[in-house]
Amino acid sequence: QVQLVESGGGLVQPGGSLRLSCAASESFFSIRAMGWYRQAPGKERELIARITTSGSPGYADSVKGRFTISRDNAKNTVYLQMNSLKPEDTAVYYCNSYPPIQANWGQGTQVTVSS
Repeated sequence: QVQLVESGGGLVQPGGSLRLSCAASESFFSIRAMGWYRQAPGKERELIARITTSGSPGYADSVKGRFTISRDNAKNTVYLQMNSLKPEDTAVYYCNSYPPIQANWGQGTQVTVSS
């Protein structure tokens, strides 16, 4: 089991920005596509962004143009830059491989967008 530790969440006003980070405990990360997922209250967890090992990104329509996923294989870290945040972005954000490995879900980081 690989430990994935998300950080960078918090409370932000609508229109604001946050940068999330996800550090992996070992270098398995460098050979896997990675994804950012989120789970809003009362909803199922959903994939919002993914990135291949070579750095090619993909986004859900709900975040396209506002969020940017990136990775640093040397640091075993994947990032999610979130701009123009909306109240509907409020959720717990998780990282995992893409597709996800169930045993690797971490605690996530809470993002709350509210005035």
